[in-house]
Amino acid sequence: MLPLGLAVASPSLLAAEPDFFKDSTATLTTRNYYFSRDFSDIVGANQQSKAEEWAQGFILNFKSGYTPGTLGFGVDAIGLLGLKLDSSRDRANTGLLPMQEDGVAADNYSRLGLTLKARLSKTELKFGELQPNLPVLAFSDIRLLPPTYQGVAISSAEIDGLTLQGGHLKSTHLRNESGDGKMAAMLGHVPQRQAESDGFNFAGADYAFNGNRSTASLWYGQLEDIYEQGFLGLKHSQPVGDWVLGANLGYYTAREDGDKLLGDIDNQALFSLLSAKRGGHTFYVGYQAMYGDSPFPRVFANITPLGNEVPTYEFAYTDERSWQARYDYDFAALGIPGLTTSVRYITGDNVDTGRGFEGKDRERDLDIAYVVQSGVLGGLGIRVRNAMARSNYRSDIDENRLIFTYTWKLL
Repeated sequence: MLPLGLAVASPSLLAAEPDFFKDSTATLTTRNYYFSRDFSDIVGANQQSKAEEWAQGFILNFKSGYTPGTLGFGVDAIGLLGLKLDSSRDRANTGLLPMQEDGVAADNYSRLGLTLKARLSKTELKFGELQPNLPVLAFSDIRLLPPTYQGVAISSAEIDGLTLQGGHLKSTHLRNESGDGKMAAMLGHVPQRQAESDGFNFAGADYAFNGNRSTASLWYGQLEDIYEQGFLGLKHSQPVGDWVLGANLGYYTAREDGDKLLGDIDNQALFSLLSAKRGGHTFYVGYQAMYGDSPFPRVFANITPLGNEVPTYEFAYTDERSWQARYDYDFAALGIPGLTTSVRYITGDNVDTGRGFEGKDRERDLDIAYVVQSGVLGGLGIRVRNAMARSNYRSDIDENRLIFTYTWKLL
C-alpha cells in the first residue's frame, strides 16, 4: 500500500497564475556511497568488529505545480532504489542496506511514496509521504537513501516573518528499509527498540526579525506514550566590518508521556554554537550540556540539531558536558570554487554511565568536499569524511566515508 500526501498555498504566492504542468519539476539524484566503520574497543553485546559496505542509490523527486484557482491542488512523488555493490556477513549493518533474517544485507531495496498537496494563500497542507525537518524531528539524510514519514502536516506563513507548523505522523520508513512501521526512540546513543509508537505529534513557530538576521523558535514534539519534548531556540547573524558573527542557541526539555513505555524520562539539554566568518574562513566554538536523570531522547534513527551532535558520537548521554572547536574553509576565496573543507574536535565528560565511573569521549572529524564546476563532469559532487572517536564507556570508532553524487534535472 503506497503512502499518499497533500499540500496547501495560493495564487497570491505566485507572480502568475499557477499551472499544474508548467510549474512541475523532476530530478534524479544518484548517490554512490562507501562506508567503513572499525570498532577497535568493542563495548556491549554486539561483537562485530567492523561494518563496511558499498552501495549505489537513486533518488527520484517529482513535484507538481498547483491547479488554478483560489484553492490549488497538486501531487508530489519520491522514488528510491538502493543496490548492493559490496557487503558480507561479517561486515554488514552499516545503515546503507537492509539486513535480512540470515544476517546478510539485501541485494536491493526500493520504495515509491506519494504526497497529495493543496494550498490556500500562504497556507500549505500535505498528506502522505513527508520529510519534515524540525528542531524536534530533524531530517537525517546521512546514508544511502533518505528516510520518510507517513502522515499529515500543515504550514502557514500568513503573518510576515512568522511560520507556523503542525502535524501528526503515524509511521516511518527508515533510511535502509523498503516498508514502513512504527516509530521507536533513542536515548542518547542507545536505540530503544523494545517500545514503539504509531503517533508523533508536533507543533511549532519560527519568527524571523531584525531584517531576517534573527530567528526565534518555539516547538513541541510528542512520541505518544514514550516522551514529550519542548524546544526554545534563537539564531542570529551580525555583520561586523569584514566579519559575520553568528550564534545558534537552544534549550530542550523532555519527560515521559502517556503509558511511559520506556519508564520515566527526565532530560534538559542546553547548547550554544558561536561562529565568526571572514572571507573563506569560518571559526566555531560550541558548548553543550545535558541535565536530568536521562540521556537526550529523539526518534530512531535521527540525528538532532544539538550544537555538538555529529553522525558518529552524539555527546548527549546523561549529565554529559561537551566542548567543540571547528574550522571551515571555502577555497572559492582562493579562486577554487566548489572545494570546501571542515575539521572539528569535540570532547565530552561528566557522563553518568550508571557503572560507577565518569564517562568521557572525544571525536575528531575531517571533511573534504568538491563539486566539479564545468565540463562533462560538471555538477558531480565528491565528499570524503574521516572520523576518529574514542570513549571509555562505549565502542571506539574509526570511520571513513566516500560519497559521489550527481543530479539530473528532468523537468
